[in-house]
Amino acid sequence: MLTAKEIRESFKAFFESKGHQIVPSAPMVIKDDPTLMFTNAGMNQFKDIILGNHPAKHRRVADSQKCLRVSGKHNDLEEVGHDTYHHTMFEMLGNWSFGDYFKKEAIEWAWEYLVTVLKLDPNRLYATVFEGSSSDGLERDNEAAAIWGQFLPADRIINGNRHDNFWEMGDTGPCGPCSEIHIDLRSEKERKAVDALTLVNKSHPQVIEIWNLVFMQYNRKADGSLEALPARVIDTGMGFERLCMALQGKTSNYDTDVFQPILKEIAKMAGTQYGLNTQNDIAMRVIADHIRTISFSITDGQLPSNAKAGYVIRRILRRAVRYGYTFLNQKSAFMYKLLPVLIDNMGDAYPELIAQKELIEKVIKEEEESFLRTLETGIRLLDKAIVDVRAEGKDSISGKDAFVLYDTFGFPLDLTELILRENGLTVDINEFNTEMKKQKERARHAATIETGDWITLKEGSSEFVGYDYTEYEVKILRYRQIKQKNQILYQLVLDQTPFYAESGGQVGDTGVIVSEFETIDIIDTKKENNLSVHITKTLPKHLDAPMMACVNTDKRTASAANHSATHLLDQALREVLGDHVEQKGSLVTPDSLRFDFSHFQKVTNEEIRQIEHLVNARIRQNIPLKEYRNIPIAEGKELGAIALFGEKYGDEVRVIAFGSSVEFCGGIHVTATGNIGMMKIISESSVAAGVRRIEAYTGVKVEDMLDSIQDTLTELKSLFNNVPDLSSTIHKFIEENA
Repeated sequence: MLTAKEIRESFKAFFESKGHQIVPSAPMVIKDDPTLMFTNAGMNQFKDIILGNHPAKHRRVADSQKCLRVSGKHNDLEEVGHDTYHHTMFEMLGNWSFGDYFKKEAIEWAWEYLVTVLKLDPNRLYATVFEGSSSDGLERDNEAAAIWGQFLPADRIINGNRHDNFWEMGDTGPCGPCSEIHIDLRSEKERKAVDALTLVNKSHPQVIEIWNLVFMQYNRKADGSLEALPARVIDTGMGFERLCMALQGKTSNYDTDVFQPILKEIAKMAGTQYGLNTQNDIAMRVIADHIRTISFSITDGQLPSNAKAGYVIRRILRRAVRYGYTFLNQKSAFMYKLLPVLIDNMGDAYPELIAQKELIEKVIKEEEESFLRTLETGIRLLDKAIVDVRAEGKDSISGKDAFVLYDTFGFPLDLTELILRENGLTVDINEFNTEMKKQKERARHAATIETGDWITLKEGSSEFVGYDYTEYEVKILRYRQIKQKNQILYQLVLDQTPFYAESGGQVGDTGVIVSEFETIDIIDTKKENNLSVHITKTLPKHLDAPMMACVNTDKRTASAANHSATHLLDQALREVLGDHVEQKGSLVTPDSLRFDFSHFQKVTNEEIRQIEHLVNARIRQNIPLKEYRNIPIAEGKELGAIALFGEKYGDEVRVIAFGSSVEFCGGIHVTATGNIGMMKIISESSVAAGVRRIEAYTGVKVEDMLDSIQDTLTELKSLFNNVPDLSSTIHKFIEENA
């Protein structure tokens, strides 16, 4: 029987033999795509290629991709643990063709791999094809059906509707019919009793989809119409955990060697066995699934928090803690103790788990302890509500009260219901759901962006020239209108641009584009699917006119000073605190810099003074910038640049060096450190367990701050001149600390 590790490697080896480039998994946390928080499908890292924003370096690619589905269209969270095959974090095995092979090869190779290589029983396999759509003017996918006819009888080639067999990236964008491969894992007795044809796509736990072959051949426009893509794409995704279940003769993903070691460790902690009690088993499955999600998210740079992606991770962690608390009697932190068995199971394929072990453990432990305190607070508040309800002679607490417990204190509704049942009470679920709906509507309206179609004025690709120029003659390639928070804005793509698009922690440039007819303000520059998008409040009236793009150089210069200072700060932190320090996030604006880094205790005042001294000494040395542009990543590592976990690097990289400070970086920098002026740390604080944050000013900001301090000291001297008893003491203190 093949192990999970062997199955993963066999997939890569097979497609490598078919001329595919094997690429590493992208981080599960997405940083430069405003439409997604997490990688939820294998194709996410190739969106810029599929959309035509970036040429494909390899026309055939395959990989095993870490994915997370917990929000939006793909929301499997509530099913996780309750069934045998839904997960939050999962691995997607995939192969792609960018304008190369299409349906014939994709189907034939899928069959060859499953039947010839893996020896799956062909009599248990079924294929679905798109049945067509009259509203879209599309016929049945007879081409795919005919290819499947080489391998399957006609009755096992099943028509599927638009929901199941027409794949779309979003409301707009590349899309096309797909062909799913399903497998029947039931016993022979069950198969004879009920024909699997009646169970395909009916959510049966043993008649499941294992592979989806997507044939991207259309582009969905904002008005809902379809147009043919210039280059057709094959995008396939096979659930790794489901494939392991099929190959290892199991009827549950959790019975495979992907999960069994973790489940056994959880059972050992709880003093029980997996398989003895339904409710306990659900709790153990939830925890086994969620520990993977949480650990990989932290590894890829997303810490639990109260906002956006961080809130999703915190919610998943708290869901696992709650199941352990309620059903496995885990009243103290326990999940962090599962990390060694997870690393033993997956560390070979994903060595970042090993490198980040200490940080992951500390973050999870602190989050667990914090939520367990929250649970105690929630229980006290719920006890009070129970007393109040009984005093009023009622048998139900209000849904509003339950929602406050949930929304403000993170107290899960199902735990509220459980405690109330034990006390012979209920909760008004309809009222709770109403409050939840209101909250979701508020969030949806706040985040919704209505996007129009791109209108193409000129074919061509966009080139960034901002490392060398702050002004450049440009033309508009395409534009579209967007609506966000009831405000109409426009996005412009230029053939060449000096504007730096927000990425790597550095905010986007602002400025203007000027023609002989008008001046248009660029209020921000964002990166979307590797494309620089310039945001304006006004659409130019003369779209085809030559224009001069001019960056706001005052803001650009200030941002560059702060960005270069973060590099010097990073180096100084390692020297003062130790080599364990690793960047965990940054924000570079014209006004200030923020730098998050791994460290397990507060940075002392003496250490802060040492760090400032080192940075400012290197600023005074006026070290010149050395830039290595478009070099192989291996060459960058030889120069001493450190690759950060959670970052996706291409085959070619840019390296920035100021003396012994050497980093991979795509941002804007000063030409020599003396241009920074000086740096002053203004705060040091905790972000999460094992992660600290430093905020600092550079240049003019520091001078203004020091002038303000000096003015304050002068006022203090004047204030105490009339108090002889204190005067000499105060003067001495001020002089010593000025």
